Amino acid sequence: MGDRWHIEVDRSVCIGSAQCVHQASGAFRLDSARQSHPVAPDADAGEQILQAAENCPVEAIAITLAGSGEPVFPPEE
Repeated sequence: MGDRWHIEVDRSVCIGSAQCVHQASGAFRLDSARQSHPVAPDADAGEQILQAAENCPVEAIAITLAGSGEPVFPPEE
């Protein structure tokens, strides 16, 4: 069994570029205000989700390990 991630989008930062939807359409959607939301807050770890977070132009996406809260992205410095 693989890791599970908890995905959050800071809607106060999100600019609605839809890069996350293009990178991981099964994991993110835009609402009527063009704000990103995770389809499900907890999801199986996956490269597409990580790429969506890494490519967000305003770094509005945070990923942690579900359960422990250990940061996946952005990484701790």
